[in-house]
Amino acid sequence: VQLQASGGGLVQTGGSLRLSCAASGRTFDSTYMGWFRQAPGKEREFVAAISWYRGVTYYADSKKGRFTISRDYAKNTVYLHMNSLTPEDTAVYYCAVGIIRSVGYIVTTVRNYDYWGQGTQVTVSS
Repeated sequence: VQLQASGGGLVQTGGSLRLSCAASGRTFDSTYMGWFRQAPGKEREFVAAISWYRGVTYYADSKKGRFTISRDYAKNTVYLHMNSLTPEDTAVYYCAVGIIRSVGYIVTTVRNYDYWGQGTQVTVSS
C-alpha cells in the first residue's frame, strides 16, 4: 500500500487548505482512511476518518465544524478540507489506512492503522 499526501503549505490565520491523500496497492472497501497530525514535541493525534465503502465520517471533537473529510471513490483519494485555521493547527498531517478486522474498530487510535503516508507540513502564521 502506498499513500501519497499533498496539499500542505503556509497559510495565514483564518485561511483554508485542502489536503489530499492518494492511495494505491490494494482495494480499500474494508478500511478506514484517517488523518492524524503531529506538532513538534506532541503526540500524534486523531483528526478525522472516513469509512471507505460507506463514507461514514468521524471527527475529533475539536475539529468538528472546521474540518471536513471526504473521499473520491473512483480516484482512491481522501481529502481533508480545513477552514478557519489557527496557529494551533500547525503540524505535520499524516494520512493512514486501517484495515477493519473486527466489529467495534476504533478509528481514533493510532495503532489501529496499518499503513501511513509520509506526511505533509501545514504551517499557520499568526
